Amino acid sequence: QIVYEFFLRFVVSNDVDPKIAKRFVDQNFMLKLLELFDSEDPRERDYLKTILHRIYGKFMALRSFIRRAIQHVFFKVIYESETHNGVGELLEILGSIINGFALPLKEEHKDFLIKSLIPLHKVKSLASFYQQLSYCMAQYVEKDPRLAYDIITSMLRYWPVSITSKQVLFLNELEETLELTQPPEFHRMQDVLFRRLALCITCPHFQVAERTLFFWNTDYIVKLINANRQELFPIIIGALYKNSKQHWNSAVHGLTFNVLKLLMEADPQLFDECSAKHRADEEEEGRREQERTRKWQVLQEMHDAKVKV
Repeated sequence: QIVYEFFLRFVVSNDVDPKIAKRFVDQNFMLKLLELFDSEDPRERDYLKTILHRIYGKFMALRSFIRRAIQHVFFKVIYESETHNGVGELLEILGSIINGFALPLKEEHKDFLIKSLIPLHKVKSLASFYQQLSYCMAQYVEKDPRLAYDIITSMLRYWPVSITSKQVLFLNELEETLELTQPPEFHRMQDVLFRRLALCITCPHFQVAERTLFFWNTDYIVKLINANRQELFPIIIGALYKNSKQHWNSAVHGLTFNVLKLLMEADPQLFDECSAKHRADEEEEGRREQERTRKWQVLQEMHDAKVKV
């Protein structure tokens, strides 16, 4: 602690000239400093976070190298270890760095997002740094709304189908990102996005279904959905009707009926058309199921007859 406090005072001191200090605070020093971020002691990581942030602000010649070094740490987490104690602190520093990026964003900054930050979503330990990562995503979308498409479509590719707790985290971030998404980007990805959300609505795990239905509490998202209702209502309504009949959780039932009511009020005619089509599809599926059962019964009878012979 004493060493970190002393070094922090050295870094922030106005008497320290970066041009002279760079002889000691060089690239090798930065690599060794970054290695310390894997410490299990959160107090040590907090000191390191403050020191690294101050160095980034003071030693401008090292900025590009620091970003590349952090990127290398993330690559190791994504493709090798999947665990690192200091990812949250490094992302916290990056959130501040991204906030200071000049517009328009440079290609290297976009590459950092696509190659280093977005793939962190597939790491098993996401829950330990989810908030900091989500903040970085939001910072990028605020800088360039077109990046919402890259972020959301990538998250859909990494969707944790078998881990419900992680699905809830993804849904939280999806909602935050959609609130910053412009209509053109939304329109490009709406089909694949809402097919995933329809699956989440009917998820047996009540937290996943509940969290998805909460999207309709956000006015801006409702506005986007209603503006594209011709394409989206047919995807959503079937999932909602399935929930209303089959889901076991009473809270999910209540939310489902609320969303159905909102859709009906938004466009009664389209709602009725989609409902009628859903009923027709269900009847057709019922007929196909009966036909399958009949054929299996015939095969079973033929088999039984041969056995008797």
